[in-house]
Formats: sequence, structure tokens, C-alpha cells
Amino acid sequence: MSSDNAAQEEAGRDVPGDGEPVWDVVVVGAGPAGASAAYAAASTGRKVLLLEKAELPRYKTCGGGIIGPTRDALPPGFELPLRDRVHAVTFSLNGKLTRTRRSKRMLFGLINRPEFDAGLVEVAKKAGAEVRTGVTVSRVEQHGSAVPDRRTVAIVLGDGRTLLARAVVGADGSAGRIGAHVGVKLDQVDLGLEAEIPVPATVAEDWAGRVLIDWGPIPGSYGWVFPKGDTLTVGVISARGEGAGTKRYLEDFIARLGLAGFEPSVSSGHLTRCRSDDSPLSRGRVLVCGDAAGLLEPWTREGISFALRSGRLAGEWAVRIAEAQDAVDARRQALNYAFAIKAGLGVEMGVGRRMLTLFERRPGLIHAAVTGFRPAWHAFAKITRGTTTLAEIVRTHPVARRVLSAMDRS
Repeated sequence: MSSDNAAQEEAGRDVPGDGEPVWDVVVVGAGPAGASAAYAAASTGRKVLLLEKAELPRYKTCGGGIIGPTRDALPPGFELPLRDRVHAVTFSLNGKLTRTRRSKRMLFGLINRPEFDAGLVEVAKKAGAEVRTGVTVSRVEQHGSAVPDRRTVAIVLGDGRTLLARAVVGADGSAGRIGAHVGVKLDQVDLGLEAEIPVPATVAEDWAGRVLIDWGPIPGSYGWVFPKGDTLTVGVISARGEGAGTKRYLEDFIARLGLAGFEPSVSSGHLTRCRSDDSPLSRGRVLVCGDAAGLLEPWTREGISFALRSGRLAGEWAVRIAEAQDAVDARRQALNYAFAIKAGLGVEMGVGRRMLTLFERRPGLIHAAVTGFRPAWHAFAKITRGTTTLAEIVRTHPVARRVLSAMDRS
């Protein structure tokens, strides 16, 4: 073996006959989870490839709320492309009992996902990751003729080409190829519908700095209005299987807000999927994170902070898996990743499921608490700012713990 080849192999960067390197980590999907994973892995100096099937920037159905945990999980120095800063929240119960709560301090910020996602990808590139867009992944293989050795994963692309990696991170969405390969199991599937509505300056001024959250007519549903300059992001979400009712809710919601006369620039829909407690997070040298792993908060369906946090962990542990010399060590590192996810995000998801059950049965109780009970409003504000979590509040506040325990028994 030549000294050059020996150095390449020592670095884990062997070059097959077609000249394509064996990557340390390949990340599939360039949303917040994938970009975060690519950044975390590339920051260690490893050879990282980030694949995205779309061209960037691309639209994503998402309210675009940036709460405290999201902000805290961003790469150092990342400048949020904020379109508005929220200081007030109007709550309504299916259009009734409307009340606005205000805060002197900012509660959270609002972004457009195309700008936000593209910015995160740029940060990953600056850290050393190579980015390829317009690339579709057909499947991954960890055994067979396409895999030269047991330390390698083959990523088969839509055009038939094959890439090789020491570890793979799946961040290609809740219906992606990598989650299917890992065997992700889902516990909850919801349908979100959204419209981006350009409005005149007089309407935009009325919404500036204020969002609306409406507890909806379908059990577990809610709607939102997020202002972003001259455009309002208006959406609703409810359990899958209520498609007609969800569409009707959005139409009625827009109409009663007085926005029916404005033509949306974009109308879109998206399924959100939450993992079951026993769903795997890895298979061999392949990890999943973000939506691909079914990681999001079950009650609010907030996913950006879950994507960033799980992506960072996936990138860090993918590096360890890439360095693993055998299947036993790779499995050990994958289990450590799963433990880190379950100890943090998993606990938050468990509380979120309990809150969703309470909300489905007693939406009026939630509304009354957050609009008329000062400690509940303060808790909402602290959660959005990132100074506490829903799980921490339930753990430390006897009233919250008793309410959820009572719902568990009913």
C-alpha cells in the first residue's frame, strides 16, 4: 500500500475506483435537523456530505416560530432572520372568548423557513461540510455487494450512483427513506394546513408583534396567525383522518379573521408524525433525527427545536460511529445516542402527550388557565423564552402535576 493510500485509510477517507471518497458522515436532508447534524460532524474536522433532494432555498409548511429552546440550539454566531418579534398573544376558543396577553419582554421570534434553512446550510458549509442539492436517495444498504466492508454504509442515489460512508444520519423528513430503513414507528400523525396571505400595510400594522392562537373545534386542533411583515402565516392542525373538517376549520378561521378577501401566495399541507416510545433511533451505522425520527412535541407539534437539538446529537454521535472499528462498538455508540435523545427530548415528548390528552378533553380548561390564571400565563411566557420547559413545570409545580395525574387516571 502506498503512503498516500495509507494516509487516506487512516483518516477514514478511502477513495474507491470511481474517485468518490468514503465519507466519514453522510447526512440525508438539509432541513434544520440535517444542517445541524452536518455542522456538528463537520466541526470535528471529519469529511461530511450533506444531501438535499430540493434546490435551496425551498418552501416548507411551518409556522416559523422560534422559541427559546430553538434559539439556544442554534450554531454559535448564527444570525436569526427574524421577520417579527412577538410581545403579545391573542387566545381564542374556536373564535370566542378572545383575550390578548402582553409582555414587556419578547416572547419569541418569527422567521420564514426558506431563509432560516438556507442560513443553517451555509453555516454547515462554513464548518467544512460539502453540500449537494437536487440529489435523491433511493435507499441505504449495510450488507451486500454494494458494501465493501462492515464499516461502510452504501447510499444508493436515484440516478443509480452509490456513495459510501462510515456513518449515515437520516434527516429526510417523516416519510423519508432513512426512517423506513431504520424502522421508525409512529404513535401520532397530524395534518397541518397553512396559507401565506399577503396583506395591505394597514392590516399588517394591526398584527405587528402579536400572534393569535385559536383552540379549534376538532379535539386536539388549534389554529395560528403569525405575522411576518407584509404577510400573515395562517394555519391549522388536527389529527389525520379529519381532512375535510381540518380544511373547513382553516376556511372558517380565515373568514372570521376578515382575511378571506386576500389571495394566498402559497397554500400548502403537511403531515407531522410523532414516534412511539419504543421506536428505534438507529440501525447499524445509520441514525435518524428530527422529523425522520418522529421527534417533535406532541401537543403543540413544535418541531424546529427538536430538529436542531436531535440533529446536533446525531452529528456528534455519527462521528463516534464513523470511528467505530466493529459492529459492537458502533452499536454501543448508537445506543448512547438513543439514550441522550430519550433522556432529554423523550421526556419532553412524554409530558407533551399527556398535555395533548388534557387539551383534547378539556380545551376550555387550557384556555381559561392561560387567559385568566396569571401563573399559567407566566409559565407560557417562560416556556416560549426558554427559561423552563413544560416537563420541568410539571415536575416542580404540584398543581400542574395533580391535573395531569387526574387526567391519566380518567
